[in-house]
Amino acid sequence: MFGFLKRLILVFLLALAAAASLALWRSPDPLYTLESWRALGRFSDYDSLIADLGAKHGLDPKLIKALVWRESAFHPDKVGAAGERGLMQVGEGAAADWAKAEKVETFVPTDLFDPRTNLDVGTWYLARALARWKTKRDPIPFALAEYNAGRTRVDRWIAATDLGEKASADDLIAAIDFPTTRRYVQDIVRRYHHFQGARER
Repeated sequence: MFGFLKRLILVFLLALAAAASLALWRSPDPLYTLESWRALGRFSDYDSLIADLGAKHGLDPKLIKALVWRESAFHPDKVGAAGERGLMQVGEGAAADWAKAEKVETFVPTDLFDPRTNLDVGTWYLARALARWKTKRDPIPFALAEYNAGRTRVDRWIAATDLGEKASADDLIAAIDFPTTRRYVQDIVRRYHHFQGARER
């Protein structure tokens, strides 16, 4: 009896490994698929909130989700090196701007650990950055660079291209002299394109 049970478990494990291998082979991004399995569902925990706040601020939820993936890997309690908090790694300055604009008088920085508040603030900030760069053919890299490094640095990188208003997203990325910001923008754009091409999770 024990030998039969042992063989049954072995067959089950082999079938599970074969199914996992097939899923990874068919996945457009096997590393992301592995990460999401290891996260035990965390990667989709906030999909409905992201959709709600994307609709509120006029943003594609897939872009928001790509940014959350890069900023916090969907950890709502994450604290960054400069004190950024939560899913979208929002700083206190951006949060104060949001609270003033939205007339939220009771806001305190620890509210950024609440997923809804964090996503509301971060999405508001990203939407504002996208609106600033809306005349660009591809405003997303400009907005992401601003989200990560601030508007002043984006203006400096555009000036470094010597192209002024004609600077494209590719020109901007080539001019970014912070390797971490350049990789940040590229990572989120790639993940966003992956989400756009993938079936809804």
